[in-house]
Amino acid sequence: MGLSTVGQLDKLQFGAESLERPAIVRTETGRWRLYVSCATPGTKHWRIDAVEADDPAGFLDARIRPVFPGDELTGVKDPVIRRVGSRWRAWICCHPLDLPGEEDRMYTRYATSTDGLTWTWGRIALAGREGTWDARGARITAVLADGRASYDGRATKEENFSERTGLATPSTPPGTLAAAGDAPVSNARYLDVVPLPMGGYRIYYEAPLLDGSHELRTELVMN
Repeated sequence: MGLSTVGQLDKLQFGAESLERPAIVRTETGRWRLYVSCATPGTKHWRIDAVEADDPAGFLDARIRPVFPGDELTGVKDPVIRRVGSRWRAWICCHPLDLPGEEDRMYTRYATSTDGLTWTWGRIALAGREGTWDARGARITAVLADGRASYDGRATKEENFSERTGLATPSTPPGTLAAAGDAPVSNARYLDVVPLPMGGYRIYYEAPLLDGSHELRTELVMN
């Protein structure tokens, strides 16, 4: 499998201190839309902006639109966006900002939209469970068509940047999830799952290295 660079987005383009995990989606007209996690300079706040173009190379010159601004009490980042017909669904990682030094806490909240730009917040989709491996928080990283999902979790503040992957199943009301099992299934994080046209999936994830850094890996998973 070969990949080629079609463009490189810079934090200065978004007026951000740094950029993190984006989400890319095809719109109903076939255009490409990228949702980008943007760090607000000098703060612990995050927001999500979007750019759209006929081709991903066009993101470099595209208009930037605020989509999930967050607020003074909540930073938002790491979006998982799915479009099914005319309906848009999102699972957004939220970081409470009310306690200085505790901004690593996280939970995932569900949102819906008719155009992918103006969103209506729903319930908390998944949160950490006290006394378990994901007590410090739960961040949805992938949602399959049947509602099954993967998520990042950790037990303590000290495990920040060392999240592990757990699995979740659909719950009620729609958009919410329930953690499956009492332990993670992998020490990787940011797992994403891409269905392939001819069947099977390609998964991408960050694998931890001995020096504490991570590398991006991919695997082909056939049915």
